[in-house]
Amino acid sequence: MPAEDGEAEREALREAVRGLLAKHSDIRAVMASRDGYDPAVWSKLSEQIGVAGLTIPEKYGGAGAGLAEVGVVAHELGRTLTPSPLLGSSVLAARLIGEAAGEPDRARLLPGLADGSRVAAVAWTGEDGRWSDRPAVTARRGGADGPVPNSAASNSAAPDGAASAVLSGTAAYVLDGDEADTLLVPAAEGEQARPALYEVDAGAAGVSRRDAEALDPLRRLATVTLSDVTGTRLGELPAPALRRARAEAVVVLAAEQTGAAERALELTVEYTLQRRQFGRPIGSFQAVKHRLADAFVRLETARSACHSAFASAAGCSGPDDEDVAVAKVVCSESLQHIAAEMIQLHGGIAITWEHDAHLYFKRAHGSAALFGRPQRYLDELRYLDDQGHLDDQGHVDEAGVAVPAPGSRRAGSQDVVTGAADVSGG
Repeated sequence: MPAEDGEAEREALREAVRGLLAKHSDIRAVMASRDGYDPAVWSKLSEQIGVAGLTIPEKYGGAGAGLAEVGVVAHELGRTLTPSPLLGSSVLAARLIGEAAGEPDRARLLPGLADGSRVAAVAWTGEDGRWSDRPAVTARRGGADGPVPNSAASNSAAPDGAASAVLSGTAAYVLDGDEADTLLVPAAEGEQARPALYEVDAGAAGVSRRDAEALDPLRRLATVTLSDVTGTRLGELPAPALRRARAEAVVVLAAEQTGAAERALELTVEYTLQRRQFGRPIGSFQAVKHRLADAFVRLETARSACHSAFASAAGCSGPDDEDVAVAKVVCSESLQHIAAEMIQLHGGIAITWEHDAHLYFKRAHGSAALFGRPQRYLDELRYLDDQGHLDDQGHVDEAGVAVPAPGSRRAGSQDVVTGAADVSGG
């Protein structure tokens, strides 16, 4: 497909999503409800536009599109701060199923994700929020007496004869975890064992889910505790597969952050042209102009970092580690800067509950921490070889942080770290 044709289709997708959100998205109603998102809006996005299944192959009911199309949707959701299961279910969960599950399980699970009727949540990281190659939940094989009673395999949706393991542990920051129909749990049977992906019925006995009451009221995060719950094994999840899934989620999050930054700056510019002081709009004062110009530079930098990350994601191996790290840092810091300026330039009205400025500010800081702090991604770049793996003698410490072998720093990575910090103002 020619590049211009793809761009035209993405622009049409952008207009469709923006128009639907303008008519139906009501973030204040969501905040006042017990739900983490509006099911009616998600249903419309899925049924009318096909948002839920954009990257899922057509044979499973999806659109078979690329990550760039998901980025378009995430950008529009970010502009309006509309909560949805897109990031946790359609991106992260669908990717892990594609990485680990065999054909029968893909055919069983992906169609529901593609049409939006099923929401899956990934219970991966612990309270440290590192999203590392070592999942928070541990697995052990069942005994000779048969499966444990708290079993997902006993559910009618589980495939006959599927391997299982007993899962225990607590996962934090689970996107939409207290509302999902299905839990996908990366877990390893021991420190040296490779993780595998397990399916758990969210309503099974032994599963405890609670709203984590995150800083961002429009990003539902849950804490999920599994107490000797049997999970159905979908397949092995090697470290590169976990990193690929996390990288794609970070790139989509960067698009959302860029959309939020874009709208926050638009609202701020509009206000500075309307608010008058000393007989003239405050936007005409040089000091305000400079602050808005700096914010615009930040926004354009975020756009560039995001564009580069999506361009590399179009390859077969997924997003490049350097592009992901730069997008994480630049888009996080750009949104934080613009959201802070939004509050400063709006003045007193910005700190009221009725104004949306505080919501953009909370989104900025909550998103920066999601999937790991930005600095963590820059640190990792120093310890990966040209194939994206740890250097031969490197290792991962108990906290899940990559540690290099002596003298095995990746060539050129320090330049990337320094350059990203300079571009982002860090």
